[in-house]
Amino acid sequence: MFFQRKGRLRKEYNEKLLMQLNRYKEHWQQEKMLLEKSFDPSEEVICQTKIAEAKYIFLLREAKQRNVTLMRS
Repeated sequence: MFFQRKGRLRKEYNEKLLMQLNRYKEHWQQEKMLLEKSFDPSEEVICQTKIAEAKYIFLLREAKQRNVTLMRS
């Protein structure tokens, strides 16, 4: 009875993790494109890009540690 809830919660949080992972990946790619298109990027833009990359990599490592896979149909 209690173990069923554990599996359901794990599945729910894994789905949330994948959604966040996709969102941060898009955000990081947008920041990277902005940096590449900038003629003279400011320190703030460079820092924002590095922060976005760090957040994405952190979530990617978390997904790998949890053995979360993206189900494609």
